[in-house]
Amino acid sequence: MESGERCPQCGSSHRVQDPKTLEAHCSECGLVLAGPEMVNTISGISAEKRSSASGRGVGPSSSQFSFKRSLGTSVGGLKDAHGRPLTQKVRSHYSHLGWMMRREVTRSSQWRGGSSEASEIISRASTHMMLPPVVRDEAEHIFQEGAVRGLFRGRSLNASAGAALYAACRRYRLPHTLVEVSVAMGIRRWEIGRAFKTLNRGLSSKVPVVSLGAYLKRYSEELALSPAVRSTVEEMLDVASKRPEVSGVSPHGLVAALIYIASEQHGEKKTRGEIARLGSVTEMTLRTTTKLVERLLKETPSQTA
Repeated sequence: MESGERCPQCGSSHRVQDPKTLEAHCSECGLVLAGPEMVNTISGISAEKRSSASGRGVGPSSSQFSFKRSLGTSVGGLKDAHGRPLTQKVRSHYSHLGWMMRREVTRSSQWRGGSSEASEIISRASTHMMLPPVVRDEAEHIFQEGAVRGLFRGRSLNASAGAALYAACRRYRLPHTLVEVSVAMGIRRWEIGRAFKTLNRGLSSKVPVVSLGAYLKRYSEELALSPAVRSTVEEMLDVASKRPEVSGVSPHGLVAALIYIASEQHGEKKTRGEIARLGSVTEMTLRTTTKLVERLLKETPSQTA
């Protein structure tokens, strides 16, 4: 038995260490006070012995929004930290404590703007868009921050969750558009767009803009463009992106228009409808953007040569 800081639950200063898991428990209530990493650092156990003594800490990290991580100590089994059998009365007491902990976690999630329901919506949309788990976790974090700051007042839950998911995609430089998020959420694009503008203004850190190169890389892979077409698009992109006339054009719409122009120049026929659907724009918008870009490129022939 060792002495250390007082237990935050019962106030006892006595603790005991489990030789198998290397976890330090409170000797009175059984609360886990330190994990194997902290105990090994204090006791100076070598890395080889620590690895052979416990297999914990190996494998993928768990989400900070998962249910297990939201709870404290999980009490189970028929024995306490000393190996002594627990009576029926004590087991019932710990079962009641576990129920109270789960209730408090649920209440806390509901107080944070319905984050439990929002997590389910974000998870479904992330699966539909085939996003990695780290983006989904970032979207849940952004949603909770926006809910605490009151940035979703007057917005629907789907629009708020969609804005958080779109912001997470931009933070990880993933070239996904508002149209794709709106389709995954099942609502209109302008609803998510308005919610995102309010969210971006109120967050502690601004959401970065996805580069044009990220859209070009994605569209090139999905359309199976040749290296010659991709190189031509990159050259035209350097010229067009410097002109102030394209400041109001969406990045994915601009890249789609350049791909359409370069494909025609190199004889790789791509229909306007195919490129428009990939760039999440209408055929009319693609036609208008193509005419604008062609005019700008003709005005600067020396830079595109």
